[in-house]
Amino acid sequence: MATLAETSRPHVAGDERFFLNGAIAMAVVIAAGFSLQLAMGRSTFAAPPLVHAHAIVFMGWVTLYLLQNVFVTTGRMELHRRLGWIATGWMVAMLVLGCMVTAAMVRRGHVPFFFRPAQFLVFDPMSLFTFAGLTSAAIVLRRRTEWHRRLHFCGMSMLLGPGFGRLLPLPLLQPWAWEATFVASMAFPLVGALVDRRRSGRAHPAWRWGIAAMIGCLLVTEAITYSPLGTAIYRAVTAGSPGAAVPPLNFAAPLAGPLVTGRTAGR
Repeated sequence: MATLAETSRPHVAGDERFFLNGAIAMAVVIAAGFSLQLAMGRSTFAAPPLVHAHAIVFMGWVTLYLLQNVFVTTGRMELHRRLGWIATGWMVAMLVLGCMVTAAMVRRGHVPFFFRPAQFLVFDPMSLFTFAGLTSAAIVLRRRTEWHRRLHFCGMSMLLGPGFGRLLPLPLLQPWAWEATFVASMAFPLVGALVDRRRSGRAHPAWRWGIAAMIGCLLVTEAITYSPLGTAIYRAVTAGSPGAAVPPLNFAAPLAGPLVTGRTAGR
């Protein structure tokens, strides 16, 4: 009944086009960022298998999200529902692989030089957990269409950092490199709220919850990074590895030669 009540409102029919365009824009940001990285020699297909698995699963999610919006816009709701349950399980793989890749990079001492190592160790998992929380809330509220699609949109926005991080001149934005990618990602839900306000005179409350969750991720990340807890987490993760010799809150010196994502130790 909630879905029927919401889809009967005149402005809801126009939502499909906005969310499809938003999904396309998000996919373009991610594809452009990683394509630029590859074209500039900063990525390599010689990366460890874990990095390849991580890339396949995360790019798969981008494809799933885009297809879900295509199915809704074209009225293929049965396909949308079936794919939705596949995406639910897919999210678990994203959490596991995302945390594993982050820990592996920190342990090898290969955090990009424009990030503080401890902050990198915290913000990657925190971004993923926020994404998972927003996406799970969207799944729970799947019968309330307006909430469902807006929370999904905010969750997807949490994954845009790596794309923007490869498009923005992050070395020039140090020491605020991660914060810069966060602000760029936040533009998507803010635009969504403005579109709602322009169309119906108010922003749907789902935007407020989604944006609040994103800001909460930022604040918790900063609080943990610069606290004894952050240092303790860093020491525990890097124990017995080359990363243990890297100061958790110091920026590393830029490396000689190209910065290659996923390189192996000693290369």
